[in-house]
Amino acid sequence: MATIQELESKRDAVLQQMRSIRCMKRGSINEQYLKVHHRGIREPIARGPYYVLSRHEPRTGKTVSRRLTSKEDVEKARTDIAAYQHFVALCREFQELTEMLGELEVSLPGAGAEKKRRRLSSNKMPR
Repeated sequence: MATIQELESKRDAVLQQMRSIRCMKRGSINEQYLKVHHRGIREPIARGPYYVLSRHEPRTGKTVSRRLTSKEDVEKARTDIAAYQHFVALCREFQELTEMLGELEVSLPGAGAEKKRRRLSSNKMPR
């Protein structure tokens, strides 16, 4: 079982990793193909892929999409999405460590001492 100091140092390390993330984006990258009709060809031809960064906006309930026009934009978006996923994993780890820390502190001797209760003042009648 870990000690309070070990859990606190792990939490500090998680916070330091969170601080080191400089840029992140929520969402995913989707490939989009457009069907284009050409003269003399009966069936449309699929053109693409075109890359689109999409994410759900919780405030409005809508999906927001932005076309990524260059390979650099696509790679930057992939890096930023991976950073966001890493951030979410770090948040989960921080939550778990904090829960463990709280449970450990409660289980220590003297931590379960009964709380003091307010006394009724002598001039008030209980109901």
